[in-house]
Amino acid sequence: MAVTIGPEDPTLPEIVDLLEAHLEFTRGASPPDHVHALDLDGLVHESVSFFAGREDGELLGVGALRELGHGRAEIKSMHTTKSARGRGVGRAMLEHLMRTARGRNISWLGLETGSMDEFAPARRLYRSAGFSDCEPFDRYTTNPFSVCMSTELSEPE
Repeated sequence: MAVTIGPEDPTLPEIVDLLEAHLEFTRGASPPDHVHALDLDGLVHESVSFFAGREDGELLGVGALRELGHGRAEIKSMHTTKSARGRGVGRAMLEHLMRTARGRNISWLGLETGSMDEFAPARRLYRSAGFSDCEPFDRYTTNPFSVCMSTELSEPE
């Protein structure tokens, strides 16, 4: 598969539709107070870089990098279309976000995902890329619904 990943506008209608599917998924699996997905205002914030993955122009997945300062960043809004699942799109997006972070001299990369079974594939993907469970960071709290993960990034290659 030849997925092309690059910066895109999260307010494009087809991207908004995929982000709505992401929110619907997280809201269906998580209690209301534990849905931490960014809304459109959050995704267009100056601290966030938003990316989309496409194949032959077809939108397959999205992901974002939110810079936290002091050499730290967070992965946000990773989601793939149903038709793209199991095809390596999530891994390609994760690798792109990690490369982007390294290129910006980010040394620590974190994320928050759900603890429920619905999020098990995401946790497996992140662990396979070197992420491990960590203490809550930024505004996250210790609770039974969230898993915070992080990895230390090496220098850009």
